[in-house]
Amino acid sequence: MSGADVLCPMEPLSVEALIGSDVTVSFRKIIHCASTGKTIPKAFGDGLSYSAWIAAPSAVESVLRPELSRIHEGIALRDFDWEQAHHNQPHCVYVSQTSGFKVGVTRSTNRPYRWHDQGAVGAIVVANVPYRQLAGEMEVALKSMLADKTNYRKMLQEVTADTKALEECREDCFEALGTVYESFFDDESAAHIFDYPVTHYPVKVQSVRLDKVPVIEGKLVGIKGQYFIFEDGSVFNVRRHAGYRVKMEW
Repeated sequence: MSGADVLCPMEPLSVEALIGSDVTVSFRKIIHCASTGKTIPKAFGDGLSYSAWIAAPSAVESVLRPELSRIHEGIALRDFDWEQAHHNQPHCVYVSQTSGFKVGVTRSTNRPYRWHDQGAVGAIVVANVPYRQLAGEMEVALKSMLADKTNYRKMLQEVTADTKALEECREDCFEALGTVYESFFDDESAAHIFDYPVTHYPVKVQSVRLDKVPVIEGKLVGIKGQYFIFEDGSVFNVRRHAGYRVKMEW
């Protein structure tokens, strides 16, 4: 299998069923661009070649910095059709509880998957808006009081969801944003709480990458966010290895 063939969908694997089993992930020393399928020496972003990373619609600047989007004005930063379909759509501003409390932005149809992806144990919607740039503008305004990134080591330890704290944090966001954004506020939706299939959490988290450790093996004790958690405290970020050809055994 090579080139574009590697982009063909494979049979899904229920990884949750493997918890409690000895699992081996072996790197085959081949990386494919997740956009073109071509063999590449190094991956950028979520498994892209360098040329795809600087040109692919899904790697546009407004993915990481929503406030830069201008598609609602009819102006595309990279690809008009892609940005219309993904960024000129209803979005929400939210607070999630991962390692701590963080502010974030996602397309409304991405809920709750975005929260699962980041390993949140709880989340609450602050505002609903018609397009991405406006959500990003509000996110920027809230960064002075809330982080916008997750400490993955703390997230991969046990975190207990706090519904009351999420609700109080939303109220603080309303106050910080002020009346200019008030018409978009969501003061009715309840906080969402999430559980993950983890039998026990590591005391000390040790991240492992296939570039340095080509064979990762051990008893799988949990899945949280983008990570496999092994009994010895090592954790494996699956998304970071998009495009890597591997063999899994259990």
